[in-house]
Amino acid sequence: MKIRPRRLRLNSSIRDLISESSVSSNDLIYPIFLTNEQEGREEISSMPGQFRHSRKSLIESIKEWEKLGLKGVCLFPKIEEKNKNSTGSFSYSPKNYYLDRIKELKDKFPNLLLMSDVALDPYSCDGHDGIVDHKSGKILNDETLEVLSKMSIAQAKAGVDIIGPSDMMDGRVERIRTDLNGEGFQETLIMSYSAKYASNYYGPFRDALDSAPKFGDKKTYQMDMRNSREALKEATLDSIEGADILMVKPGIAYLDIVSALKQNFHQPVSVYQVSGEYAMIKLGAKEGFFDETQMMLENLIAFKRAGADIILSYFSIDALRLLND
Repeated sequence: MKIRPRRLRLNSSIRDLISESSVSSNDLIYPIFLTNEQEGREEISSMPGQFRHSRKSLIESIKEWEKLGLKGVCLFPKIEEKNKNSTGSFSYSPKNYYLDRIKELKDKFPNLLLMSDVALDPYSCDGHDGIVDHKSGKILNDETLEVLSKMSIAQAKAGVDIIGPSDMMDGRVERIRTDLNGEGFQETLIMSYSAKYASNYYGPFRDALDSAPKFGDKKTYQMDMRNSREALKEATLDSIEGADILMVKPGIAYLDIVSALKQNFHQPVSVYQVSGEYAMIKLGAKEGFFDETQMMLENLIAFKRAGADIILSYFSIDALRLLND
């Protein structure tokens, strides 16, 4: 035989030489859970190895992670029940500790990219990403946009680099972009959750923040898992409305969507390897079904191979340690 493809797989040096996809520290953003506590940290039972960080724990951890090469974090606050209401107004309150954390991190770690979360569910007594009409049970789209805008402006004033609208309300990117520009934040980026699917993979995240919906589900605003053309429509609208980066969420079950956005848009494409994906790998490895490190790498490479420019992953720190070794 003249053509033997296996010649290019003979040893690791040859395989590395011709590899088409790789993961580096430049690709990774680490999602972090925060609390209003001053000290300590609490492990999340449904996400082994992940913690709710206090102020002190957060600062000490980031000092260590920056030495590993961490370039960016995405911050998610756990809000006390007493501060939740039907309109999520605590999200833009000067008393919101989340805004204080952003200010402090930007001051202490000026080179670290800070990405925020923009949605009502952490702040809502209903656990939904939008304002609920309690008579009909419907999620009010346009009324929600005003709160999302106020939340985004408050975060931008605190010093966040990337606004992350995760709510899937219609028109929210345009409203946020317009209002940010009007407040002088033309350089604040928007990484829009353009194709965020109504998924079963989110369970551990909702446990981490105690943000599960108190009734119903999120299928009237998050995308139907059966649809792919709809993702292109959502991404097109976000692109027109001013999104700088387009996100697909979850990750491994939606690689076709990652690829489709990469092929059809000029904006960078990000993918979120969500809590359920992380938990399945951790628990499967614990049971001895597979090697955790190799499974982590296989997933991260799959995202890059599909076309992702940016990966939000709870494995980011593990991946950075591996890259350093």
